[in-house]
Amino acid sequence: MGVLMSKKQQVQKCTSVVSAFQQGVKERAPSTTNQGERSGEEGEGPAESLPPPNPKEEGEHGEADSKVGPSGTSQQAAAPAPAPTRDECKVNQEAWNRLRDGKGVEPEELDKTGHQLTPPAFVRPKRDANDDQPVEIALGQREQPVNDEMCEVCEVWTANDLFPCRTCTRVFHDGCLRELGYLRTELLQEMRETAHTATGWSCYYCDNVNLLLTEEEMYSLMETFKQCKIIPESCLVSDELLQYRHFVSKQLFEKDLSDEQEEEVLAQFAALDPEKRGQIEWSDFLYHESLGVLRKFRTENSLVRLLSAKERDHVRLVFVGLDLDKDGVVTGAETRWAQQSWFQKFSKESQSCNVSISHVGPISESSPASSSSERSSQKDDNRPVSWEDFLRESAIYILAARPNSLAMHIRLPL
Repeated sequence: MGVLMSKKQQVQKCTSVVSAFQQGVKERAPSTTNQGERSGEEGEGPAESLPPPNPKEEGEHGEADSKVGPSGTSQQAAAPAPAPTRDECKVNQEAWNRLRDGKGVEPEELDKTGHQLTPPAFVRPKRDANDDQPVEIALGQREQPVNDEMCEVCEVWTANDLFPCRTCTRVFHDGCLRELGYLRTELLQEMRETAHTATGWSCYYCDNVNLLLTEEEMYSLMETFKQCKIIPESCLVSDELLQYRHFVSKQLFEKDLSDEQEEEVLAQFAALDPEKRGQIEWSDFLYHESLGVLRKFRTENSLVRLLSAKERDHVRLVFVGLDLDKDGVVTGAETRWAQQSWFQKFSKESQSCNVSISHVGPISESSPASSSSERSSQKDDNRPVSWEDFLRESAIYILAARPNSLAMHIRLPL
């Protein structure tokens, strides 16, 4: 996966980074007088740089919500949905194209007066012929990847003013990210607070796990969304998620969900709605479905190949910490605990394992806090797990922990 940069962007790079860097420095200045003025400016900047706030698109979303189901975010549900106009169809098609390409906004749609940098164009990966073959990753040989020296956006080095990604080796200026429009004001502040800590921060490449899908996998997912009348970039309520799951079940198995399966869907909805707002964000729903595609169509060996060097080193440290007798084998119970540990980023109050697991418990019925020891068989608890098996079984959960969102995008193991 690479980034395509236009000649125009390269020509503008010097002036762009100076402007972005100066604004980033001003934001961190201790002057309280200037902070009040800048807070108003920042409140306007990110709003312009998010996926285009097109009035026609917003109107279309409202109409589409009334057709999909009882969305709590639309006040036009009771009104009959008029036939879509040509302009509305164009806006909807543009939204599907952005979903296909993994973009939030087309470069030509940016407000050039407020943003000088051009967003990158994402290239979806292609699977190799040996993608499903086992990959040899030595336990005792750490890779210790070194972060890049220059900002991924402007390619300029400014020492301590660069913020690293916890997943890959890319680094960024906060001003460049603001100019791109990828982070709102509150998310920029969160990045500044966590990027240099043990919690870490995922860049816009790694945070978006949907970019791990190939074009064929993404096309299949988009077709399912269209058949279920899921509108991209819109929130979903629990009834809409249930309706979507019923449709998928009928398509795949030619039967409705059972009562137990409906309870699992609602439990997943709660995991995707950690703030209990009664709806899930589009990005969280998309990431959850993308991980489901990976889990269904990829082998464990293929998922291991998606892990970054930083993630592989972290897995090594966890396995070595569990393998107290140094025989290269851990138990099934220890493997499940490790799969829980990837989500320790959700607990910012403490780095202890107990706090992290107790936080996960109320969200998922399958967590240790909800008596997983009673649910798991003694045989599975004591089964030996080698380093290779440990890595393969944990890969999907490591990928699921990439997003910065507090939502849990995959159900934890029983």
